[in-house]
Amino acid sequence: MAALAYTGGKREINYYFSVRSAKALALGAVLLLTACHAASRRYRGGDTCDYLLSSGRFLGEKVWQPHSCMMHKYKNSEAKNCLIDKHVVFIGDSRIRQLFYSFIKLINPQVKEEGIKHGNIPFEDKSASIKVDFLWYPEVNGSMRQRIKSWTEGSVAKPHIIVVGAATWSIKIHNGSNEALAQYKINITSIAPLLEKLAISSDVYWVLQDPVYEDMLSESRKMITNEKIDAYNEAAVRILNSSSRNSKAKVKVFSVSKLIAQETIMKSADGLHLPESSRDTNAMILMNVYCNKIMKPIDGSCCQPQPPLTLIQKIAFCFFTLSIIGYLIISLIHRNNYRKNKSCTDLESGEEKKPAISIPNVSTLEMLLHCFCKLGLIMTYFYLCDRANLFMKENKFYTHSSFFIPIAYILVLGVFYTENTKETKVLNREQTDEWKGWMQLVILIYHISGASTFLPVYMHIRVLVAAYLFQTGYGHFSYFWIKGDFGVYRVCQVLFRLNFLVVVLCIVMDRPYQFYYFVPLVTVWFMIIYATLAVWPQIIQKKANGNCLWHFGLLLKLICLLTCIYFLSYSQGAFEKIFSFWPLSKCFELNGNVYEWWFRWKLDRYVVFHGMLFAFIYLALQKRQMISEGKGDALFSNRVSNVLLFISIVSFLTYSIWASSCKNKTECNELHPSVSVVQILAFILIRNIPGYVRSVYSSFFAWFGKISLELFICQYHIWLAADTKGILVLIPGYPVFNVLVSTFIFVCVAHEISQITNDLAQIVVPKDNSTLLKRLLCIAGFFSGLHFFSAMQDQSRH
Repeated sequence: MAALAYTGGKREINYYFSVRSAKALALGAVLLLTACHAASRRYRGGDTCDYLLSSGRFLGEKVWQPHSCMMHKYKNSEAKNCLIDKHVVFIGDSRIRQLFYSFIKLINPQVKEEGIKHGNIPFEDKSASIKVDFLWYPEVNGSMRQRIKSWTEGSVAKPHIIVVGAATWSIKIHNGSNEALAQYKINITSIAPLLEKLAISSDVYWVLQDPVYEDMLSESRKMITNEKIDAYNEAAVRILNSSSRNSKAKVKVFSVSKLIAQETIMKSADGLHLPESSRDTNAMILMNVYCNKIMKPIDGSCCQPQPPLTLIQKIAFCFFTLSIIGYLIISLIHRNNYRKNKSCTDLESGEEKKPAISIPNVSTLEMLLHCFCKLGLIMTYFYLCDRANLFMKENKFYTHSSFFIPIAYILVLGVFYTENTKETKVLNREQTDEWKGWMQLVILIYHISGASTFLPVYMHIRVLVAAYLFQTGYGHFSYFWIKGDFGVYRVCQVLFRLNFLVVVLCIVMDRPYQFYYFVPLVTVWFMIIYATLAVWPQIIQKKANGNCLWHFGLLLKLICLLTCIYFLSYSQGAFEKIFSFWPLSKCFELNGNVYEWWFRWKLDRYVVFHGMLFAFIYLALQKRQMISEGKGDALFSNRVSNVLLFISIVSFLTYSIWASSCKNKTECNELHPSVSVVQILAFILIRNIPGYVRSVYSSFFAWFGKISLELFICQYHIWLAADTKGILVLIPGYPVFNVLVSTFIFVCVAHEISQITNDLAQIVVPKDNSTLLKRLLCIAGFFSGLHFFSAMQDQSRH
């Protein structure tokens, strides 16, 4: 009964919710969300600088998340590059002095807070010609006005950044009297026009007063209450906003510090001054407001303007637009022809007659345009998510629950959708799809949760990436060894399926090929496997069965491959010379060099070889009938199976214990290429030795495994954000619901792209050799044109 209910439940789910209906729902969600975000930007304003200065929340205890955008954590070198030849001035009381010290520590962390408490404090970094001054003006009065006025008169050099704020001294000295508040309003009214005049050519920030922790205040500060502070802040905001007539010259109100203080003031040492972590956050916000538009960090979307369209992006936009128009025209023509030729009713007999002309089949051109039409709409969504300032973005924040709870959810779903396999061979197609599927889901959760900061998780994810490459070695070696098909068609099919989406994204998203590092990695390894087996003498299983010496010839080839891998891994210079030659350099350079490519290749340098070697040994054992692959049968005899199973479990756990005890990522990465195969082989044996385990698979995981490559690539832009540095926010304020909706759309898009790629592969890579040669010439022409426009684009940028 339980089994019948289980099967019936799955059938009912599949009946009412198909992939087609899911994609229709995803399309509706995208259109609705796009309209809502566009309307919100139109009526509420889309300036992320305003959000950065006024709103946000804490992720955990110390990580500040601005509303709708990502905040970059500036390093000392980046801060210096941004502020080179700049003059920054902080004017105010002891709280502004705190902000001043946090700000200059971003430039030079060695600075100590040893300046005069109630006096001016200068700072200068001569290496970058940066001047930062603190001017002691604890009250908004005539003295402060005179100092600010001096910058507006004559030829006096104006500071590039001015940060002003004061009020608590006025409250304290005048015992919180209403007369002091009235005088504050008069004084700030006289200063506001001067600040606005300075704001035309400089960045001017008015820092609102932070709340205090009244219970901790000393007797001499008891009159400084939060009620009084709110009154002074309201006066400042009202006067500064009313005085501004030109939005471009508006004095920016730094009100976010109030929100930060509300969460952290309880940790204050005296109830008045913020703890160090909070003022450091304020300084980092200030740095983001000014520097993001200059430095343009990938993970700093706040205050960054939308990047202009490149020449290649404009050409791509025109191409997709023409494809959509062309498809609509051809579809209308075919529909009209169908209506003209469809069967009509004989008026006399009332019988239906068959049409004289049959319904025309879908032409290759129509199918091609249909694919490009869908792809164009999908790429528009990609661009809106990660290049246009339409949807929101947030920083990642890791907690153990954000990683392990989703892992538990998908494990339950995977077990629920367990079915019998069609075949029971080791690493059969269903099993490898299942393997790819659950690994891909774990990697996705790893990326969105920011789990790379937790070293044990990072090391286990490295094994999953290695396992993908192991399957690359195993799968392609098995195909060439058994089939002996080294034709151009096979090579072109594989290369097209691997690279099509990435090439389109490089064009649309203006990113280098090496940015999507995994695809170059599997592409190069496929070519290495092909070259190893295709080069003379070609040794395949059929030939080796006739003479056992050919097995030694193949082993000799594998040894030569291993020697080359070992040499290149320890000879960075030789590796860089190979991949620095044009046109390889255009594919594998990132930020002007191939070091990143060398690092990525070196990290899993042996695992593809291990996959090839495993395939060779397994197929040799299978040919000699030394393993039993019947349904329900153990792979070996009971004694051997039990021993191997025990060794596998111990090896698997031993690796996990080692990975969990890692203290240094660099040292563990050095060992990883040599030891990752231990856990991979242990998993394969655990999964395949028991016959009952080998006879079942999870169709849930296998479904994701079939689109694993598309999922891995698409996550860069439509699930994560800012090139994987952040998280895409479609529904702000509801993190869990946002992840559910964005995940649903993301999976539907990946599945559709997989289908588009398969359809286009049949058109672009035909089996006929003469037609294939013509297509290859067209592809060569396409990449030549792409290179030409890329060179023009680079020249215009410089």
